[in-house]
Amino acid sequence: MVQAQAAAGDTAFEDTPSGAPDTTPTSPITTPRTTPTPEPATRWETVNRVVYPMRDADQTMPLYAVNWHPAHFDPSVFDERDNLVSADPNGMTRSELSRLIAASRRAAVEEPHGFAVDSRNTITLAAGTHLSLCTYFNAFPAGYWRYWTRVRSVRFVAWATGKGTVTLFRSTARGLAAPVETFTIDTKHGDGGPERLTAELSLKGMLDGGFYWFDACADADASLTVGDAVWQVPARVRRTREPGTVSVAITTFNRPSYCLDQLRAIAGERELRERLDTVYCTDQGTDLVRDQSGFAETADDLGGQLTYIRQGNLGGSGGFSRGMYETVKAGASDYTLLLDDDAISEPESILRAVQFADYTVRPVLVGGGMFHIDHRTVLHVQGERYDARAQWMEPSRGAEFNHDFRSEPLADSPSMHGVRFSDFNGWWFCLIPVETMREIGLGLPVFIKFDDIEYGLRAKRHGFPTVSLPGVAVWHMGWHDKDPARGWEEYFQVRNRWVCALLHYPNAGRAAAFRMLYEEANLGLRMLYSGMELSQLALADLLKGPEYLVESLPTKIAEVRKARKGFTDSVTYSSPLDLPEPDDHADRAWAPAGAREVTKRGMKAVLAALRARPRADGAKDEAPQVAIPARFSIWPSFIGVRSAMVTSADGDSVAWFRRDSRLYRRNMRKCFNLVRHLARDWKRLSKEYRAYDLPSLKTWERIFKNPKQ
Repeated sequence: MVQAQAAAGDTAFEDTPSGAPDTTPTSPITTPRTTPTPEPATRWETVNRVVYPMRDADQTMPLYAVNWHPAHFDPSVFDERDNLVSADPNGMTRSELSRLIAASRRAAVEEPHGFAVDSRNTITLAAGTHLSLCTYFNAFPAGYWRYWTRVRSVRFVAWATGKGTVTLFRSTARGLAAPVETFTIDTKHGDGGPERLTAELSLKGMLDGGFYWFDACADADASLTVGDAVWQVPARVRRTREPGTVSVAITTFNRPSYCLDQLRAIAGERELRERLDTVYCTDQGTDLVRDQSGFAETADDLGGQLTYIRQGNLGGSGGFSRGMYETVKAGASDYTLLLDDDAISEPESILRAVQFADYTVRPVLVGGGMFHIDHRTVLHVQGERYDARAQWMEPSRGAEFNHDFRSEPLADSPSMHGVRFSDFNGWWFCLIPVETMREIGLGLPVFIKFDDIEYGLRAKRHGFPTVSLPGVAVWHMGWHDKDPARGWEEYFQVRNRWVCALLHYPNAGRAAAFRMLYEEANLGLRMLYSGMELSQLALADLLKGPEYLVESLPTKIAEVRKARKGFTDSVTYSSPLDLPEPDDHADRAWAPAGAREVTKRGMKAVLAALRARPRADGAKDEAPQVAIPARFSIWPSFIGVRSAMVTSADGDSVAWFRRDSRLYRRNMRKCFNLVRHLARDWKRLSKEYRAYDLPSLKTWERIFKNPKQ
């Protein structure tokens, strides 16, 4: 095996001569005998290692390797004009619909089988097995390299033993794939040593997207092993003089075991450690990471590559900004990687992000996707855009939320082969160049929520776009088990959302006013009166200006928690049996409709709630009228309901919501007055917030030195 690894060239750089001396004799009479100078050798740098999971493989293998199967396409892959005309389902007969459904059924995608992971970089196929690496983590995102860098060709290098074939494939932005080179392997009849596979491939025609990958097929009578497969690019086109180094910023609050696992994962990656300056672990909790069993060993392993910082709880923005601040001050790193403490990282992602950033034509933020931690093959999102009208996030154009690679592999997902463009990337994984931080500052001092969105918008405005790179991702808890409106986070989500709008959309006052009123009314329909209280507190604080935002950072969380007390929806019970048995149990009771019709229904519901009389209230109910599970706790479920027992988003408690019509009307009047003032003063406030320089290093230095905790 040592011989095989050496044959594969298991180093980050490798030189290959691109020319040879010309030894043809010259005439002694006309010219002196000389040897022409050879062209300089191409120096190749490895930027993507083909990797395999060493744990949780049963849950994640479809992201790394799958059994080969014919790809499926829809007609629009070949001609986008097929999407211009809508179909008319009403014109179909029952038999035609049945035939359509039957024709659309495809065989279930088989679970990966017939191959075994030998090591992080080596895989063995059993006889007769056909394997594809057209997968999220192992297909090389050639289109992104073509678009954002000066790289125009890539090199594939690997070694193989046994009998079979290794075929390199290339896809287009449409998702259409074709083989580009095939290697026939037969070491059984040779000296037994591994065969070295190498091919240089062009990125011509890949501006709109496309991937490279390899498939492997073992002969019917023998196994096939492929190892140390890498994708390399010419080092001469790297933007940076030397390979970049990175500091990792992790912030944690009472999640010590998760954070320690993150540190262990980083410590265990040799190639990553070569690019790592330090991990800034900012612990803001009371259950400390340093007190965990095994921390001392991990700290010893990391040595000078770990900087453990204790500070009071300044939220995610305070923790991440501390890591950014320390990186800039130290002046040793080229990048800071923001990484959530409770995310499970694919460490290769960190290396890929750093190496991609080294090669981009201009400095960019490199973001990573987020897979659901409770359904490991589902990609929640890969890059997002910001809708200026709704002041809310959405997937990058042409992308989608929650794509399951187990049921729809990359080969069967043509829309995922194109280059997608992002406004920002969540701070579960985001690599930021130090020069960006020096120019535009750190995150906003807003505790939590919207700091990542605002930073992406700010960076883009200053010429630092965000590239959410396929093959770079973490696993993280999804948002389906969270509902900020039912907790203290509602304050920060509302306030910070409109701070972001003030900073970037100085003419959005009227549109913002409508959204504020609409969402306040929505909270009231759901009987979330504590949420209405926090929303109004957020709007009132917004009017106080940027200085108050900074000065209140260390103490605001306590004020918010206190303001939420005393409302029926904020009182929780660990068991539904602690409450009287509800009269009924809710299920989906509404018919789907178009967006306009849903808006009309919502407006009618708001008007009805505003006109409701005390007899429609639930203050005197002796038992909840209905029990509503968390997934159905949206406004249509509450129409006509006096009181409800509602399960929390995390499924661990219930609350007894009671309708209070007078309180709803009073809250809406209060909200209307606040919104009227905000709309009137929007441009003035926008100038104040923009002029205050909220995210500067000086502002954060003052916060860190005087936390008032």
